[in-house]
Amino acid sequence: MKILNFGSCNIDYVYLMDHIVAAGETEATQSLNIFPGGKGLNQSIAMARAGESVYHAGCIGDGGEFLLEILENDKVDTSLIERVDCQNGHAIIQVSKEGENSIFLYPGSNRMISCSQVDKALGFFSKDDILLIQNEINNIDYIVKKAHERGMRIILNPSPCNSEIGRIDLGMISYLILNRLEVREITGCDTVSDALLYFREKFPKLKVMLTLGNSGCVYQDEKEQIFFPTFKVEAVDTTGAGDTFTGYFIAGIARGTDVEKTLRTASAAAAISVTREGAATSIPRMDEVLKRIDSLAVNQADSNSLD
Repeated sequence: MKILNFGSCNIDYVYLMDHIVAAGETEATQSLNIFPGGKGLNQSIAMARAGESVYHAGCIGDGGEFLLEILENDKVDTSLIERVDCQNGHAIIQVSKEGENSIFLYPGSNRMISCSQVDKALGFFSKDDILLIQNEINNIDYIVKKAHERGMRIILNPSPCNSEIGRIDLGMISYLILNRLEVREITGCDTVSDALLYFREKFPKLKVMLTLGNSGCVYQDEKEQIFFPTFKVEAVDTTGAGDTFTGYFIAGIARGTDVEKTLRTASAAAAISVTREGAATSIPRMDEVLKRIDSLAVNQADSNSLD
């Protein structure tokens, strides 16, 4: 069984702010840091640091050459990444003193994936291999269709959630990993229970992993629902926390680990990540997670609202 992540490779420009800037407001930044990022790159590194072998497919543009080195340092296979003649994708990230963030993206090289590149990359994978895909690249509907034809297990993280997601047949998806905003956009529901019922009725075989920020996370499949709370930590920067959770969750799936244990480990990894600045740079390795997990206290917050 092999894991392929077909995803973005970004450069993150992270500005530390007193607060997130509102429309029409001007605010001086306290600092600027430049980090490797992109949901694709972050999730590949998270899976690798969780102990799994990962292939990453995507595109690197001008200025993004160092991202290959970042991936390779974590032993991610980059042989399926292609170089393209345009500016590398990047993100502008505001981080408030409370650790909350606001992000906008310039897609650049991440929107240069061709159908021929997809066909070539998927040719190295077969039935029951895992494909992870997000929504920061182009041709995601084509990738899903071709991977489904090969019998791959497809995990979709529909972020950012926009009209492109509507072109994907969720009946082809094995796992859907999404947050409050994304589940509300897809289902139109206002509560967690209603959203989970929506998926169970329309896509009964779909496994849903819903992350609820400080309220924890909920997993649902055909047979069960499992809730797990968050861990109490002092947040410095929440950028990349969802990617950390996703990478560790998929690592657990790949190993066939018990779901509740997987949720606990993924939640601990995400909690550790928010105590550091950056996205990819904040992701802990499995040995650190296992060392610290028993000392982390859980939050008791539980919310059924998607607000």
